[in-house]
Amino acid sequence: MRKRLKLRLRCENGQKCPLSLRRRIKKTAAAVLEAEGVAQPCELSVLLTDGAGIQRINAEFRQVDRPTDVLSFPMGDTDMKTGRLLLGDMVLNIPQAEAQGAEFGHGAAHEISYLTVHSVLHLLGYDHVDEGPMKKEMRGREKLIMARLEPKGIQTES
Repeated sequence: MRKRLKLRLRCENGQKCPLSLRRRIKKTAAAVLEAEGVAQPCELSVLLTDGAGIQRINAEFRQVDRPTDVLSFPMGDTDMKTGRLLLGDMVLNIPQAEAQGAEFGHGAAHEISYLTVHSVLHLLGYDHVDEGPMKKEMRGREKLIMARLEPKGIQTES
Protein backbone atom coordinates (compact mmCIF):
# COMPACT_ATOMS: atom_id res chain seq x y z
CA MET A 1 0.00 0.00 0.00
CA ARG A 2 1.35 3.43 -0.95
CA LYS A 3 1.70 6.17 1.60
CA ARG A 4 -1.16 8.61 1.42
CA LEU A 5 0.97 11.57 2.53
CA LYS A 6 4.67 11.94 2.00
CA LEU A 7 6.09 14.61 4.29
CA ARG A 8 9.38 16.29 3.50
CA LEU A 9 10.35 18.04 6.72
CA ARG A 10 13.47 20.15 7.04
CA CYS A 11 14.78 22.21 9.91
CA GLU A 12 16.67 25.34 8.95
CA ASN A 13 20.43 25.36 9.51
CA GLY A 14 20.63 21.57 9.17
CA GLN A 15 19.30 20.93 12.68
CA LYS A 16 17.61 17.60 13.30
CA CYS A 17 13.83 17.89 13.42
CA PRO A 18 12.23 16.31 16.50
CA LEU A 19 10.34 13.11 15.68
CA SER A 20 7.37 14.25 17.78
CA LEU A 21 7.07 17.40 15.67
CA ARG A 22 7.27 15.38 12.44
CA ARG A 23 4.50 13.09 13.68
CA ARG A 24 2.27 15.99 14.77
CA ILE A 25 2.60 17.82 11.45
CA LYS A 26 2.04 14.66 9.40
CA LYS A 27 -0.98 13.56 11.46
CA THR A 28 -2.48 17.04 11.24
CA ALA A 29 -1.89 17.44 7.50
CA ALA A 30 -3.39 13.98 6.88
CA ALA A 31 -6.46 14.97 8.92
CA VAL A 32 -6.94 18.05 6.72
CA LEU A 33 -6.67 15.97 3.56
CA GLU A 34 -9.20 13.47 4.92
CA ALA A 35 -11.63 16.20 6.01
CA GLU A 36 -11.37 17.83 2.59
CA GLY A 37 -11.95 14.52 0.77
CA VAL A 38 -8.55 14.43 -0.93
CA ALA A 39 -8.10 10.78 -1.93
CA GLN A 40 -5.04 11.19 -4.13
CA PRO A 41 -1.67 10.46 -2.48
CA CYS A 42 0.01 13.78 -1.65
CA GLU A 43 3.39 15.27 -0.91
CA LEU A 44 4.00 18.21 1.42
CA SER A 45 7.26 20.06 2.01
CA VAL A 46 7.70 21.79 5.37
CA LEU A 47 10.51 24.05 6.55
CA LEU A 48 10.78 24.72 10.27
CA THR A 49 12.47 28.04 10.94
CA ASP A 50 12.57 31.04 13.26
CA GLY A 51 11.49 34.69 13.01
CA ALA A 52 14.51 35.81 10.99
CA GLY A 53 14.20 32.87 8.59
CA ILE A 54 10.52 33.36 7.89
CA GLN A 55 11.01 37.13 7.56
CA ARG A 56 13.60 36.57 4.80
CA ILE A 57 11.22 34.26 2.94
CA ASN A 58 8.25 36.61 3.47
CA ALA A 59 10.28 39.55 2.11
CA GLU A 60 11.62 37.61 -0.87
CA PHE A 61 8.43 35.95 -2.04
CA ARG A 62 5.66 38.23 -0.76
CA GLN A 63 7.49 41.57 -0.47
CA VAL A 64 6.37 41.76 3.18
CA ASP A 65 9.44 42.50 5.29
CA ARG A 66 8.30 41.17 8.65
CA PRO A 67 8.06 37.81 10.39
CA THR A 68 4.83 35.84 10.55
CA ASP A 69 3.75 32.52 12.04
CA VAL A 70 3.26 30.41 8.89
CA LEU A 71 3.58 30.81 5.14
CA SER A 72 2.01 28.65 2.44
CA PHE A 73 3.15 28.32 -1.15
CA PRO A 74 0.68 26.19 -3.14
CA MET A 75 1.88 24.06 -6.01
CA GLY A 76 -1.05 21.83 -7.01
CA ASP A 77 0.82 19.83 -9.66
CA THR A 78 0.90 16.05 -9.89
CA ASP A 79 4.26 14.26 -9.93
CA MET A 80 4.09 12.17 -13.10
CA LYS A 81 6.43 9.50 -11.69
CA THR A 82 4.64 8.90 -8.38
CA GLY A 83 1.12 10.16 -9.09
CA ARG A 84 1.30 12.24 -5.90
CA LEU A 85 -0.38 15.62 -5.71
CA LEU A 86 2.38 18.10 -4.84
CA LEU A 87 0.56 20.30 -2.35
CA GLY A 88 3.35 22.84 -2.04
CA ASP A 89 5.53 24.31 0.68
CA MET A 90 4.75 25.31 4.25
CA VAL A 91 7.15 27.44 6.31
CA LEU A 92 6.53 27.34 10.06
CA ASN A 93 8.03 29.77 12.56
CA ILE A 94 8.46 27.51 15.61
CA PRO A 95 9.36 30.22 18.18
CA GLN A 96 6.30 32.23 17.07
CA ALA A 97 4.06 29.16 17.37
CA GLU A 98 5.41 28.54 20.87
CA ALA A 99 4.81 32.18 21.85
CA GLN A 100 1.26 32.17 20.43
CA GLY A 101 0.48 28.87 22.15
CA ALA A 102 1.54 30.42 25.47
CA GLU A 103 -0.31 33.68 24.77
CA PHE A 104 -3.57 31.93 23.86
CA GLY A 105 -3.22 29.44 26.72
CA HIS A 106 -3.43 26.26 24.67
CA GLY A 107 0.26 25.41 24.30
CA ALA A 108 2.73 25.05 21.47
CA ALA A 109 1.57 21.61 20.29
CA HIS A 110 -2.00 22.83 19.74
CA GLU A 111 -0.76 25.98 18.00
CA ILE A 112 1.49 23.97 15.67
CA SER A 113 -1.48 21.76 14.78
CA TYR A 114 -3.66 24.81 14.15
CA LEU A 115 -1.03 26.49 11.96
CA THR A 116 -0.61 23.25 10.01
CA VAL A 117 -4.38 23.05 9.43
CA HIS A 118 -4.39 26.69 8.36
CA SER A 119 -1.48 26.22 5.96
CA VAL A 120 -2.72 23.00 4.36
CA LEU A 121 -6.11 24.61 3.76
CA HIS A 122 -4.28 27.43 1.95
CA LEU A 123 -2.40 24.83 -0.10
CA LEU A 124 -5.78 23.34 -1.05
CA GLY A 125 -7.07 26.71 -2.26
CA TYR A 126 -8.72 28.35 0.74
CA ASP A 127 -7.99 32.02 1.30
CA HIS A 128 -8.88 34.85 3.64
CA VAL A 129 -7.82 38.05 1.89
CA ASP A 130 -10.64 40.01 3.46
CA GLU A 131 -13.30 39.61 6.15
CA GLY A 132 -15.78 38.16 3.66
CA PRO A 133 -17.34 34.75 3.10
CA MET A 134 -14.07 33.05 2.10
CA LYS A 135 -12.53 33.85 5.48
CA LYS A 136 -15.65 32.65 7.28
CA GLU A 137 -15.60 29.39 5.31
CA MET A 138 -11.90 28.84 6.02
CA ARG A 139 -12.33 29.53 9.75
CA GLY A 140 -15.23 27.07 9.84
CA ARG A 141 -13.11 24.35 8.23
CA GLU A 142 -10.24 25.06 10.66
CA LYS A 143 -12.60 24.76 13.63
CA LEU A 144 -14.12 21.51 12.37
CA ILE A 145 -10.75 19.88 11.67
CA MET A 146 -9.26 20.98 14.99
CA ALA A 147 -12.32 19.55 16.79
CA ARG A 148 -11.70 16.22 15.06
CA LEU A 149 -8.03 16.29 16.01
CA GLU A 150 -8.67 17.31 19.62
CA PRO A 151 -12.25 16.21 20.35
CA LYS A 152 -12.19 17.16 24.03
CA GLY A 153 -11.18 20.66 23.05
CA ILE A 154 -8.68 23.00 24.61
CA GLN A 155 -9.79 25.07 27.53
CA THR A 156 -8.62 28.67 27.23
CA GLU A 157 -9.34 31.74 29.24
CA SER A 158 -11.49 34.35 27.54
